Amino acid sequence: MNKTITVDVLREPVRANHSTGLAGAEKQRFRWPLTFNCLFSRDPTSSTFFSSSMAALYEGYTLCGLAPAQNLLSSGIQGVEAERDSDHVVVTDSTRSVTLYKVSDQKPLSSWTVKQGQTLTCSAVYNSQTKEYVAVSDGKVIRIWKEEEILLDKAFKATVSSDVWRVHCVAGGEPVVLFQRGAVRLLDSLLSAPQQSIEEILAQEEVIRWSTNIVTESQQVVIFTTEQKGDHFLYLQRLNPNTLQRYRLEREEPGLSPLSFSASCRDKHICLLYLYPNGHVYQSVVPVRGLGADEGAQALLMPRSLLLALPIGEGLLEAASAQVLDDAHVAVVGVPHPSAGAGKDFLCIWNTNFQTLQAGKEMAGKIYGQLWRYSNKLFIPHGKTLSVIPYEWPKSSLASALGKLRQAKTEESKAPTSVPSWNNILHEEKAHPLRTVETRKTRTNRKSQSAPSLTNDHILELIKTAPVEEVQKEVEVLLSRMDVQGLQPSVGQLASTLVSRSLDDPTFYTPSSLAQLVHTRCLCHSVCPDLVLLALERKDYFLCQLCLQFFPDIPEAVTCACLKAFISMPDVDAEKVSVEPDGVSFMESLMARERGPLGLQNGFSPIEMDRSDSLGVGDTRAEDKEKATTPTVQICPVGLHKAVLLNEILQTAYSDSFLLPHLKDLSSQHVLLFLQYLQFLYLKYSQDAFPQMHGLRSPSLTQIMDWVCLLLDAHFTVLVMTPEAKGLLLNLHSFVKSQVRLVSELGKIEGSLQELNKMKVKKDVGQYSIEVIELF
Repeated sequence: MNKTITVDVLREPVRANHSTGLAGAEKQRFRWPLTFNCLFSRDPTSSTFFSSSMAALYEGYTLCGLAPAQNLLSSGIQGVEAERDSDHVVVTDSTRSVTLYKVSDQKPLSSWTVKQGQTLTCSAVYNSQTKEYVAVSDGKVIRIWKEEEILLDKAFKATVSSDVWRVHCVAGGEPVVLFQRGAVRLLDSLLSAPQQSIEEILAQEEVIRWSTNIVTESQQVVIFTTEQKGDHFLYLQRLNPNTLQRYRLEREEPGLSPLSFSASCRDKHICLLYLYPNGHVYQSVVPVRGLGADEGAQALLMPRSLLLALPIGEGLLEAASAQVLDDAHVAVVGVPHPSAGAGKDFLCIWNTNFQTLQAGKEMAGKIYGQLWRYSNKLFIPHGKTLSVIPYEWPKSSLASALGKLRQAKTEESKAPTSVPSWNNILHEEKAHPLRTVETRKTRTNRKSQSAPSLTNDHILELIKTAPVEEVQKEVEVLLSRMDVQGLQPSVGQLASTLVSRSLDDPTFYTPSSLAQLVHTRCLCHSVCPDLVLLALERKDYFLCQLCLQFFPDIPEAVTCACLKAFISMPDVDAEKVSVEPDGVSFMESLMARERGPLGLQNGFSPIEMDRSDSLGVGDTRAEDKEKATTPTVQICPVGLHKAVLLNEILQTAYSDSFLLPHLKDLSSQHVLLFLQYLQFLYLKYSQDAFPQMHGLRSPSLTQIMDWVCLLLDAHFTVLVMTPEAKGLLLNLHSFVKSQVRLVSELGKIEGSLQELNKMKVKKDVGQYSIEVIELF
């Protein structure tokens, strides 16, 4: 039985934001359901105001850039599919490439591309049963490959007799192939006879618009929607036994077609969610038990209920998408925020039980109407990037929807309040919970704790006009009294406002405040994209170092800009720059080692080189080659502080394809100096006596070698033609040769080492013993 709930809300003047959406000073009566933002209401038992801490969207980060698409309305991405777990996704672009990403690292692990002239026509999926990837090119060519394979052209291919719409695969299930004319086949059954005849299920002029598959009661169900002359149909194809049901969706206003679909399974029912351009979100429910015998060509009318009526302002939505999160929450992208002005697109989480907007985040750039959800992350292409937005929500109740539920701050309910840090990833440091920034003044001056202080909104206004000293003082006080959960939305706003004024006013700059904000680890490049460029403009290289250290999503162009600034800075000026003490301690220890001739590296001397080897250098230059490969003294080619800054560059995440074009902008002198520094690091790391200090922030040997390869790829022709680089190239060649020799020698004793590993160790061994080990 439907009931109407009447809610009395006392509203006082407040600033509208994501947690309110209401403004004014009046007592007004609302009738349920509410279609505005979460209420900012007064607790009847308290004289203070508070907003509910329901669903939350956290600071996102960039997974990758978007490749240019032929269609300006397209994002260039066909699909994002979960791989082995929620931290690995497979991204398929609209042309030729499939890329595997580790989400927490924002770094590609592998990438595969079809030949020029070929096109991927459906997104790749991961088959967890066989640990293989499946994709379709040119409509009919099914390709299957494993992660270690490099060339798709050499992978398994099978050509089928009809065009494929999509390949779907649920975790632990067998892939299913949906053809453009509505037929469905299990992948193994199809590959057993690729040229088998494929029936046509759809009527003439009927085309598929969307599809997915889910598991219900241990059975896979393929779900797809079609359109025919303005009518929309839903198909439910059950496998084993093979049954098909067809439903017709009720028509919306004339000329309106659904923008997006989302399906889920709850309580033995399949729930279909679909969004129309007028902001109406409908839900249709089909019982799983009802998937019985075929119903023939007659389409049943699909019952529906209005789940949400989103406020869209004037006009209609053009590119938007709705995704089911659970039985009470829906994520919507591309819809205006009720409290924001027109022309801005947001990602919002709505509570469908109580019709309240619980979280909102503005998405910069063009919205393409695409939204994927895996685990507690949302994947959204917008502008020129594919962003990952973490989210969470507690169980909903009427009290929390009205903002009258005081949430207990338990460890389980705490949300992640920092973006991933490469410092943690590289050195396997345990993630420590953020602590409230505390200054000596706030620790000692008890009176100041009880004194009235400015709110976040007041400080944002203060930043626009106040002098530097006052702004730095108020920002420091605000951060010192702000709790962990309050940092997340405020840091981005403060940083953006500080950077905006600093760019407009050359006399205004607050380095200490910006450094404090970066240290909170609640900030990333996507939130404040001008911060690093501002630091470079003001030559604040300490702030640049902090951003490189804590931001996981710095674009390759910005990384190269930092590299160019660091490498071109005179050593005298670099020594005046403040840098992180961990990096200084590491380099001091490295430079303090014995500065003698080069010793053994991995059992081989890097200066050894066969006289017959050459890099395009004839025998007439043997004397020069011998001179170039004679033992030298290990001296760092750059100063201490410059080396610390360059080490931050080496540890920054990047994608080869995006970084190489920017590396080509470096001058040959800077490339040569950087390679000399990398050679110095390589020699130090390769020494048998060099202790690896994992407690200090330092680049890994793999990162050093990766950058050597990148620089050689970008500048090899120039370096070969530069006389000063000849000796360096010969030495690098000898390093590679020594590593090849080492691997070769290890391969010779591989069998013996394996036998040693299999041997049982005697438990009772005295203080002295002699054992004879026979290796065959």
